[in-house]
Amino acid sequence: MKDLPRRKQNRLKDYDYRQSGAYFITICVKGKHELLGKINVGAAIGRPPEIGRPPEIELSDNGEIVESAILNISAVYETITVDKYIIMPNHVHMIILIGTGRAMHAPTGRAMRAPTISTIINQLKGYVTKQIGFSIWQKLFHDHIIRDEQDYQNHWRYIDENPIKWMQDEYYETTT
Repeated sequence: MKDLPRRKQNRLKDYDYRQSGAYFITICVKGKHELLGKINVGAAIGRPPEIGRPPEIELSDNGEIVESAILNISAVYETITVDKYIIMPNHVHMIILIGTGRAMHAPTGRAMRAPTISTIINQLKGYVTKQIGFSIWQKLFHDHIIRDEQDYQNHWRYIDENPIKWMQDEYYETTT
């Protein structure tokens, strides 16, 4: 029997995704369908925000559910902070911080391990799927381990500028 092709490993081998640090995450909607909202760009496309009105993101009902799930992450996981996020029409970007802040303890008093990035994202996707009634998500997600302050600032800026650069975004797909 012929060997089947192997899926490319999308997580860093032997890296513990529970350890303290900052992670840049991208979650995509299946088929690049714009189910999370739309961007009202007006005359601002290609212009700095000070020249034209900056683009505004108008979330759909699905986008509102996603935002609710994102805002609830820190309530579910005490050592996790969503430091920055943006919901685009067909994908989501987040900077997630795994910290050593408040210790988590099980009812027995034993310390609990911090969740992995995969656990956090899978639970977010599961919650959204349950609320909507069907899955809108691609199977996996993209992650980047933020290595230093400059890397962090670059990803923060990328999230801020994403709506301005929507038509040049790799996830943008024209419907015409």
